[in-house]
Amino acid sequence: MNPKIWFNGKLVGWEECRVHITAYSLHYGAAAFEGIRFYETPKGIALFRLREHLKRLVKSAEILGMGIQYSKNDLVNAAKFTVKSSGMKNGYLRPIVFYGESELYVHAEDSNVNVAMIILPWKRYLKDNAVKVMASSYMRLHPKSVPMGAKISGYYANSILAILEARKKGFDEALLLDHKGNVAEGPAENLFIVKNNVLMTPPLSNILPGVTRDSIIALAKDNKIKVHEKNFNLGEAKKADEAFFTGTGAEITPVIQIDKTKIGDGKIGAVTQKLIKLFRDAVSGKNKKYDKWLEYA
Repeated sequence: MNPKIWFNGKLVGWEECRVHITAYSLHYGAAAFEGIRFYETPKGIALFRLREHLKRLVKSAEILGMGIQYSKNDLVNAAKFTVKSSGMKNGYLRPIVFYGESELYVHAEDSNVNVAMIILPWKRYLKDNAVKVMASSYMRLHPKSVPMGAKISGYYANSILAILEARKKGFDEALLLDHKGNVAEGPAENLFIVKNNVLMTPPLSNILPGVTRDSIIALAKDNKIKVHEKNFNLGEAKKADEAFFTGTGAEITPVIQIDKTKIGDGKIGAVTQKLIKLFRDAVSGKNKKYDKWLEYA
């Protein structure tokens, strides 16, 4: 399988797609991107919540001062065309907006804006069915330092440091706290905990507003699972009955240990199992109620 890349309006062969070494975004981390899953369904190949992802992409690009020459409908059609052209039934789409060749000034006034969409086969981001995580010594980026609602490549230096630290100490993934000591999120995931059958997740003020996070909240409420968006500290997280990560790559990944503390009985809990099934039914087109989340290629 050798899918082509949609690059500035046309499909380009994988080996033909090249960016100059002076690309501004390579040097300064100023790129906006998304991760979008697509799945095989009875009605065809469907991209999950495509429009919500592209809305955030455009917003992130605007925050970086990038003017995208394509309308939102153009981007939707490009995403669907790219997926369809790949011939893949399940996979991952990475749209990215970035500055190209530059004179390497800290401002990007001399650089053109590029838009690309990359197709990849996708295995689970977190390979195990349940993971052990470590509270990182690195703090989640401060909300007064960067706009928290944007998905910008440079932010992920923070995530990389946390991942390296956790893996070095034998954990599967990291967990970052915010500037107040409350639980924020994983390096590339939002976190949920369950206590007394109530689902809790940090509020949007200090985290990325994840599309999968939003989907889980909707699924829970529709199925009479109580949801509280509230701050909680690391100690409260460790006392949870269940915990799990959500994200495009992680989908729903149970967390069975934080630091040296086992979560609940150390097994995947009933609420988590229920939400995993609800989510899988939604993305695979088995629950017609959530067909509004699917964009068919």
